[in-house]
This record gives sequence, structure tokens and C-alpha cells, in this order.
Amino acid sequence: MLSTSQPAADIAARTVHTNADVTVSFVRARTRFRPAGPACVVLAASLLLAGCAAADLSNDGGATGTEPQATASLQAEKEPLEKPAEKPAARQEGAEAPQTEPSPVPAPAEGPVDAPAPRPATGLDLTEHSTSDPESPWVVVNKRRPLDPIDHEPDLTVVRGYLVRTDAARDVAALLDAADADGVRLTLRSAYRGYPKQVEVYEGWVAQLGAERADDVSARPGYSEHQTGLGVDVGGTTRPACDFEACFGETVEGRWVAEHAAEFGMVVRYTRQNSAVTGYAPEPWHLRWVGRELAAHMRATGVTTLEEAFDVPGGDYAD
Repeated sequence: MLSTSQPAADIAARTVHTNADVTVSFVRARTRFRPAGPACVVLAASLLLAGCAAADLSNDGGATGTEPQATASLQAEKEPLEKPAEKPAARQEGAEAPQTEPSPVPAPAEGPVDAPAPRPATGLDLTEHSTSDPESPWVVVNKRRPLDPIDHEPDLTVVRGYLVRTDAARDVAALLDAADADGVRLTLRSAYRGYPKQVEVYEGWVAQLGAERADDVSARPGYSEHQTGLGVDVGGTTRPACDFEACFGETVEGRWVAEHAAEFGMVVRYTRQNSAVTGYAPEPWHLRWVGRELAAHMRATGVTTLEEAFDVPGGDYAD
């Protein structure tokens, strides 16, 4: 025989939230167990009253305030204990957003927004070498600054069959080797030209183009960087027809030179952007060795001409 406490325990084991839940639980208890006496009725009534009080408190203090359905407990037994997570409901208009830690906001930059960035200081002493001594690695030769003496001859070394000044030879060779390593076949097309040779070259251009036009594409004897041994002309193998032509700058070799020449102490001396300063038409094939420190300084500061780097005159001939 079952004791009178078993139906009550069955009811107490359930979590009762509403009047309907208590009623359903009590009916089940009576169906499953046969009460043994009035004590069972008294105990069930007590639990019923306690459940009613809990349901009233829940309805008054709940978040939604909706009346629960009487079949809630019955339905719960048919459904799994854990339901899959539902998508979060869209936040209603006017509802407060959840409190989250604000993301750090970077402080606004100081100073004018459109102000150009200052040029980096490289710490290079631009007075370290002369710009007029023909033996200096920084000698500036242009249409306003001839060599002195005008028939100067430098100390020379052979690089791939061409004469270049000895202190530039190592970097010229390294440039060509690096291009080879990258699969770019650079060739030397011209290097040192002494005073007598420059006379021949210049006079040939005068005969072909006239004196005025010849001055745009060729230096007068004594005014050529080739005579210093520091200037070289390079060519390519992908489009040989562009050697000594403006289209060289568009070739694989020309683009490689423009990107890497400074790494080997060289600058593309004559460009379309600086022609007014240098006095010459663009020559993307003409490189001038200045040493790795000065080449790096010019690239870092954005200066493309020796005239601007050393603040010396350039442009066209005085006469």
C-alpha cells in the first residue's frame, strides 16, 4: 500500500507556477495514486494555495505580463527539454541598446589636413664632396658647369667591355648582375667618352638636327657626364629598337632600372619631369653614378636632380 505522503511528494516535486499547473498536477496525482485519507486532501489543498500565491507574484512581477496557458505543463512533457537557440528578435524602435564597452576612437591628427608630409632628414652631409672638382663623385656637370680642365681624363676600369670610372665600376657591375639575377637582361651601350670622342658625337648631331636641336639631345665637348666616367647608357634585349629612345622607359629593362638604380648608387639623370632643371630631353637609359648614400638621400627626399640636391645652376647654356 502507498503512504499518504507519496501523492504530496509527487506534487511537490514539480515546480508550480500557475493555478492551471497546480490543478493539472493534482488531477494526475489523484489518477495515479489512491488517497488513503483526509490527510492527503489537506496537504494537496495547502500546496494548491501556495501555488496560487506564487503564480500571482509571477504575473505581477514578470517581464512580459502575459497570462500563461493552462496546457503549458502538458505541452512541456511532449517537447524536448532543450530547444534550439532562436534568432535574437530585432530591437524595437526606442528600446535601449545593450550596454557594451565603447571601441577606442583614434585621436584626430593635429595640424592642417592637407599639409604635405615633411621630407625625411637623412643626416647626409652634402658638403662632404666637391661639386666642381672633376675627381669628386659628386661633381655636377651640365650646360652651365663644364669640366675644369675641359679635357679632363679620369681613372678608368673596364666593366663588360666598357670603360667607367674606377670608383663607380663596382656598383655598375653589381647593377648588371642584379638585373641578370632577376631575369632582366640589361646591356651596356655606352660609358666613358673622352673629349675628342665627344667632339665627334656632338658634331654628328649638329649635322643631323641642327645646332639648336642638337643641344637638347647631346652635350657639347667638355660639358658631358660621359667624360667624367660616371655616366653610362644601358639598353635592353626585349625591345632593342627602344635603345636610346624614350620608349626604353616602358620596357621591362627600363622599368627595372627606374625601380632599382638607386640601390646601386645610380640615378636616372634626365626625366620628363626634371628636363627644365637639367636642360636635357628625357633619357630613361642614361644613368649617373653618385654613390649609394647620395642616391638613397635623393630617393628619400624626393629630389631627382643633382642641381636641386646641391643648389647649383642648371638649365640651358648661357650663350
